[in-house]
Amino acid sequence: MAAKPKKKKEADLQISLEEEHRIRKAFKDKDWAEIKSSDSWVIFKVMSEFVEGFEKLAKIGPCVTIFGSARVKPDNKYYKMAEEIAYQLVQQGYGVVTGGGPGIMEAGNKGANRAGGKSVGLNIYLPHEQKGNPYIDPDKLITFDYFFVRKVMFVKYSQGFVVMPGGFGTIDELSEALTLIQTKKIGRFPIVLVGKKFWSGMIDWIKEVLVDEKMISPEDLDLFSIVDTPEDAVQVIDDFYAKYLLSPNF
Repeated sequence: MAAKPKKKKEADLQISLEEEHRIRKAFKDKDWAEIKSSDSWVIFKVMSEFVEGFEKLAKIGPCVTIFGSARVKPDNKYYKMAEEIAYQLVQQGYGVVTGGGPGIMEAGNKGANRAGGKSVGLNIYLPHEQKGNPYIDPDKLITFDYFFVRKVMFVKYSQGFVVMPGGFGTIDELSEALTLIQTKKIGRFPIVLVGKKFWSGMIDWIKEVLVDEKMISPEDLDLFSIVDTPEDAVQVIDDFYAKYLLSPNF
């Protein structure tokens, strides 16, 4: 039994050493040759990720992105809801895009796959080696090194966003979509938060602090909807495009 605590202690020590190395490296002076070689490689890597993303996603058609936690298990109610939302979106003519990993992302791809629709996964390399889930179409799986490139793909090729319960990553993705729509950098696409109880604390804070302190405008609250069922989530997206007499086949 003593082996497990020892291994964990060694793993924690290794993580601490790596973090210290990153911090020290950030303060280290670099000469011009080192800067040029390092930054040039990064530029070409970023360019290659953009090119691959644009080429693979340019013809996927109208899709809805489903954001949410990687940590939920298949028996979790939110996993089941995400799978059902994806299934119904495909039945309405949309494809489904996710972050390509486990949890809510897997549920979204699973629902799209089960309905016979387009199932896109924008995966990312992480320290714990996140792998693409098995429900992504093989020709629609892309794995990125850079979060910012991946986020560009989410917002560039989605006609709507369904935000399931999640942690920091999910909140980051939600904030990105809201900011780009608020500042009119992308079109006014529907954003649907699923789980009124889960999101209520954050929504109350937005209303009672951000609006009251005039950090955002009251009308910014109209940039998103909050629902509790898969049917209502899909209905919000359908109703949004019905106003413009558009169907998923545009």
